[in-house]
Amino acid sequence: MTVTWEQYAAAWSALHGGFDPRTASPVVRGWVRLAYRGGRLLASLRVGPTAVTVAGLLLCAGVPFVPPLAGAMLVLLAGIADTLDGAVAVVAGRATRLGFVYDSVADRLGELAWLGAFWVAGAPGWLVVTGLAVSWLHEYVRARAAAGGMDGVGVVTMGERPTRVSVAAVGLAVVGIAGLVQPGWDRPAAVVAVTVWSVLSLIGLGQLLAAVRRALID
Repeated sequence: MTVTWEQYAAAWSALHGGFDPRTASPVVRGWVRLAYRGGRLLASLRVGPTAVTVAGLLLCAGVPFVPPLAGAMLVLLAGIADTLDGAVAVVAGRATRLGFVYDSVADRLGELAWLGAFWVAGAPGWLVVTGLAVSWLHEYVRARAAAGGMDGVGVVTMGERPTRVSVAAVGLAVVGIAGLVQPGWDRPAAVVAVTVWSVLSLIGLGQLLAAVRRALID
């Protein structure tokens, strides 16, 4: 059975707290459509969603061990894999709650590796741990709020997963270029990147907490 775009969008919405990609901005709608086409292709090749998730995690694991510019490319590829594993699951009719858990764990481990790359580049450990803690808390609060009865995602914040992918990829690219332009400039570039990650995550956490309070207040 071929899954149509309308069927895919409805299933994607159900898996993402009711957020309908058909009414999203052109960029988001286009990205989800691209994932749908990629998912159809991989499903036709009998590539399963777990294989895509594992591939993405392996890409993330390599980020701290390669030069920053190569790390930026790995982050982008991992971000694509993160989008495609869910698309394959929906298109192939293999979306499960267990798969959702595996995907979430892989996302958190991947972010740990990305921030680890900034630490290798010279960002202080306390700043890296702060960025990691705030972004993980963002996801934990949303999960607990959903378990407590909040409908949907509550609010799309400034600290969402796509933001982290963008900051990690752009940040590592800037770190790599800065180090090539002037040895020693890579360290302050890494500090700036992790600071941006942390600030956006804090803002996002504040937005989410406000939405959770509105949704769950008696």
